[in-house]
This record gives sequence, C-alpha cells and structure tokens, in this order.
Amino acid sequence: MSGIVLLAVTAGVVTACADEESSAHTSSAFSASASATPGTHGTAGVAKLHMIENEGHRLAFHVTGGSGPVIVLDAGGGEDSSYWKDVVPKLHTATGAKIITYDRAGLGQSEAVAGPWQVELAVSDLKTGLRKLGVTRDVILVSHSQAGEIATYLTKQNPGLVSGSVLVDASLPPLYTDEEIARIVAANQPAVDAAKKEPSKPQNKQMISTAESYAPMHKAYHQVSWPDTVPATVIVSEKTPFDGSPEDAQRWRDAAATFARQGPNRALVTATGSSHDVPKDRPALVLKEIEKMATTQG
Repeated sequence: MSGIVLLAVTAGVVTACADEESSAHTSSAFSASASATPGTHGTAGVAKLHMIENEGHRLAFHVTGGSGPVIVLDAGGGEDSSYWKDVVPKLHTATGAKIITYDRAGLGQSEAVAGPWQVELAVSDLKTGLRKLGVTRDVILVSHSQAGEIATYLTKQNPGLVSGSVLVDASLPPLYTDEEIARIVAANQPAVDAAKKEPSKPQNKQMISTAESYAPMHKAYHQVSWPDTVPATVIVSEKTPFDGSPEDAQRWRDAAATFARQGPNRALVTATGSSHDVPKDRPALVLKEIEKMATTQG
C-alpha cells in the first residue's frame, strides 16, 4: 500500500508536493488586486476575489459571473482554488453559469485555523461563504477527493442548498469500515512522521492535523447518508488513490459503487485509465458530467 494514501485521499499530497510553487498562492487566473464586497460578482469570464470571514478567520472565494445554477468547485485536500484554473474557463464557456472556487482554511489565500482538521468547520466555511455571496439554492457541487466529505455533510444538512453533485473520485462513507480505517492509518504513519519534520509547509500542516483526528472522524463519517432528494454522479478513477495496493483500490471502487446504489438518481462513471487526479487526467470527462448535471438540474 502506498505510504501516502491518507493524504492522497484526504489532503492531496501527491499533487500538492509536485506542484507546491504553483499552488502555494492562488494563480493569476483567480486572483484580484483587492477584496470584493460580498454580494458583488466579477464580469462574465473574469473571476473576482472575495475575502469572507467565518469564525475568526478569512477565506478566499473566487466568483466568475454567470446565470442559472451556481457551480461550486471544491478541490481535494492540500489543493487550493488554482487546482481548477484550467477547468473554470472551459466550464464557463460551456454553461454560462456562475462558478465559485475557494481556498479552504490554511491554503491559498485563506487564513489557517489552529488545531486538527475538522470537517464540521470546513462545512461551516463553505456554507458561510456561499451565504455571504448570496447563494442559498441551486448549487451544483463538484467535489474531488477529501472534498467529498465536506460535500456529504453539507448536502446532508442542507439538501435545499445543493440541487445536484458530481463527486470526483471522492472520499465516500462506505469505504470507512473499522478495518479500512486501521489499514489507512498504519500505511500513512511513515508519511505523517516525515511531515512532522517540516511542519511549516501548508500541505504538511494539513496532513498532520488530519492524521490527529482521522480515525474517530471517519468512524463517524461511515454512518453519514446522502439525501435521496439530491442527485449525484460518482466518477471513480481506475487507479484510485490506492494504486499500489490492489486490495484497497478495489475497496475504493466498491465503495463508490455501493454509494451509487444506495439511493435514487445516482450514477456511477468510471474514469478509465485515470489516476486519482481525475480532473487533470480526464478533464473532458469531468466537464461532460458537470455540464450534464447543470443542464438537468438547472
């Protein structure tokens, strides 16, 4: 099993470390010279930065103006909004929709929060940001990897906010049996120990904080259900985050299939030949499924 499985699933170390310089700050495609007033939006095709406060820290949200449903893109752990820099222009051209990306606490231009990573706070950050931007309904939520956990809790608690979701090789509840949690924790201990030697790096900070709460958080997550009223498309990669472990890779694929079977209006799509980094390996497939969801639910 890969020694970086936990971060590949929940904090994006494989991609983040390879692209640390470009992801340390939001790319120019998403940046703005000054904060915008919440409730105002960039002109069509141009993202505008909004710094929004929640529970004592400020978060960077980037809004590309448009109409119809609002498409929110949430990157995997360790990645900021710049992860979507190649997707947003194509998606905006194809749909004309308002598109929102954001940096989770401690990443990109968002301020860090002390202590272990908590999914509840991450959900609060996203919900508060959307509310202060005037977005309270008709959200198409696109979530990669760790962001699947945020999506599941957010949608469970606010089914009227999310009208449809595309879960891109996302971390989903059926995976996290007690046995699988123990395997993941053991496999990632060397990577966690290595991260502790350079704790100031943003990606290492998130890995360390995630590891501290990982087991109890995922035992609880295993019990969370997705509301039947919200359609979901599940894109699962062929290689998965567990590319070095056939057994765990199969468990990941099985979890995606189980999730898709558990409720109505759910579809399972396999990203053939793709690594866990589906938005980079198969961007056309991701765009197709987002456009389909936006058209159906718009």
